[in-house]
This record gives sequence, structure tokens and C-alpha cells, in this order.
Amino acid sequence: MTSAAVRLVAPSGPEELIARAKAMLPEIRELAEETERNRTIAPHIIGKIRDAELLRTCRPKEFGGFEYDAVVALEIALAVSAACASTGWALNGALSNGISFGHYPLETQRELWGGGDDPFTCACFAPTGAAMPTEGGYVLSGKWSFASGCDHSSWIRLGALITPPGGAPPHEGAFFLLPIGDVEIEDNWFVCGLSGTGSKNIIVHEAFVPQHRVLLFADTRSGRTPGARHHKNPLYRLPLLVVGATMLASTAVGAAKGALEAYLAMTTGRETRGALAGGGLAMAQFATVQLRVAEASAAIEAAEMILVTDLQSAMEKLRAGEEITVADRIRCRRNQAYATKLALQAVEALNASTGGYGLMLSNPVQRAWRDVNAVARHVSLNWDAVGTMYGQHAFGLEPRGQY
Repeated sequence: MTSAAVRLVAPSGPEELIARAKAMLPEIRELAEETERNRTIAPHIIGKIRDAELLRTCRPKEFGGFEYDAVVALEIALAVSAACASTGWALNGALSNGISFGHYPLETQRELWGGGDDPFTCACFAPTGAAMPTEGGYVLSGKWSFASGCDHSSWIRLGALITPPGGAPPHEGAFFLLPIGDVEIEDNWFVCGLSGTGSKNIIVHEAFVPQHRVLLFADTRSGRTPGARHHKNPLYRLPLLVVGATMLASTAVGAAKGALEAYLAMTTGRETRGALAGGGLAMAQFATVQLRVAEASAAIEAAEMILVTDLQSAMEKLRAGEEITVADRIRCRRNQAYATKLALQAVEALNASTGGYGLMLSNPVQRAWRDVNAVARHVSLNWDAVGTMYGQHAFGLEPRGQY
């Protein structure tokens, strides 16, 4: 935990907070290859994120936060992901937790933020654990994968199915919030994309979780939670996946933006090599190169517009006293996956024309290509899974998936 003495004065508004994040980008970009090689974010970068008060972006004012709209968190995540997708991926989860932890009962929020701390947090949403009811709470056990940022986290949220008394089959799931000291971290994160996220396995052996640190899946999906009933700001009525999966998609879109910037920088002034016909020609003069830039930039702009517009629309509905319907949620889920697909289309177009230099691990375009491919494999953003769920809903069938 960094000292409160080094913290900045509270930002005058969202623009200043976004500017603080952008001021960190040159160093984050410079460290991207090292972050990937180390398989985790440098501790001093986590410290700078805290000192810049980015973790307070969407946190309730009651607990020292700024209560800025989710779009502000999205803009920060997009900017950081353009410099380093791994850093952006871990950060986007911690930023959105300012909203999702606001769903918990006040007793939980006091535990997290009551002392003025800025805890870094992580989560494993898939309910691969089991929770047994006991007096005052639950006994949780299980094994989870992909706990991004767990090396730097003080708290972790784990999905699990609740086992009813009497041996009946589980039918209800919930999120269980634990101090990181209550879990075992298994270092298994050796991967080819998002390598710097440190998304390791989590193992829990019969840990007690008090009732106030448990939140039912059904409540988080609908936005009807204990915290939403307490906080007056409609920000805390946003359904979990409307925010969470949008923030995950922001890593793909941000990484694609960074890849386009790097591609333009490395291609401008570059000439073809070799003594045969075509050698020594300016790469920027090739129509195929020009078309790849056009395709990538259009896909990126469309993807970003989709994510921002959907979050803004959701907030407008809530401010008007309207509900976020199931149809709204499923449409948003479709758009999150499609924005990710567009980001993938962009990096595929760019990476295919980087030549031999594109094979270098130090090349930011190929790193973004691998990172965006990794994002696109996430179950919440996989186009085949989410697209078919939308199609099921459109045909009046029961949607099978997360919404």
C-alpha cells in the first residue's frame, strides 16, 4: 500500500482523472515487453495507479470515491490498453469493481473502503467452486482459473454454486468475496496472449465467507442489489455484465488502437528490402498497406463507438427511472462481443503486413495481435457463444448464456 502522503489532490473532474491516466502511458508502453516477460505488472505501476486515484473512479462518494460514470472508467481502460493490453486488462477489472462492489451490502463496502484504502481486486466469475451454507455464512471450496491481477490484489471475488441442505442439486450461484490471504495462488500462467496479467489459478480449501460478503448472481444480473437500494446514484443499478463485459472488451479495442498507432509509426518512412524488383520502395505507397490502415481504423472507431454508446444509453435509461430489460442486456452482450470481433479484425489486418519484423516479440503490433486474440477467447466475449445467444433471443427461444 502506498502512502497517502504521495496522493494527488482530488481531481477537478473526469477530464483531469483521464489526463492522470494518460500521463502514465509512456512508461506503461515502455514496460510492455517486460510486463509480458515477467508475466505480471510491475509493482511500482500498481502504486502509480493508486497514487493517481484511478481506483476511485466509480467508487461511491460515501467511501472516498468520485462516482464518475462508467464511461470515464471505459476511457481510462481504453487508453491504458493501447499502451499495454495486459496492464489495461488487469486495471479494467479493478476499475469496474468500483461499481460492482457497490452492489454489496454496506458492511462489505466498509470492509473494503472504510479505512480510506485503495485495494486492488480481482475476480473469477465462472462458478467452479461449491459453497455449503453454515451458521452466519458459507464454507467455500474449489478451484478457479484466470484470476487476473491476483499478484497485486487484496481481495478476490469467486463464483460458486450454493449446495442446498439435504443433498439437493445446486441451483443458485453467487459471488463470494474473500481476502486474498484466504486463498492459494497456483502459478500456472504461461501463455501467448495477455501474458502480463498474471491470471493464475486460485484454490480454496473450506474458507468461511460471512453472509454479508455474498451476492447472488440473479441480483447482480438485474442490478437489484443491497448496494443499489442504498446508493442513490443509478450507476450502482447497472447490471454486472453491462459494465464488466464492456470493460473486458475495452482491452481488445484499446490494444487495437495501440497497434494502429505503432503500425503507422513503423511503416511511415519504411522501405521494402532486397535487390530484386520492388526493393527500396516506400511501404506507405502500397495500396494494400493503405487499405489495411483504412480497414483497421474504421473497425476500431466503430468498436469504440459501440461500447461508449451502449454504456451511455444504459445510464440514460436508469436516470430516467427506467429498467434495464433482458432485451437491453442481451443486445449489450451482443455488441460487446461484436466490438471485440471488430478489434480482432483490425489487428489481423495490420499484423498480416508487418513482414519479418512482425515476428519479433518486441514488435507491439504482433503483441497486440496476440493479446486481442486472447481477449476474444474469453467466454463473455466469444462471438460464437454470445452471437448465438442473441439469435436465440431474437427467435423467441430461451437464451443460453451469460446476460
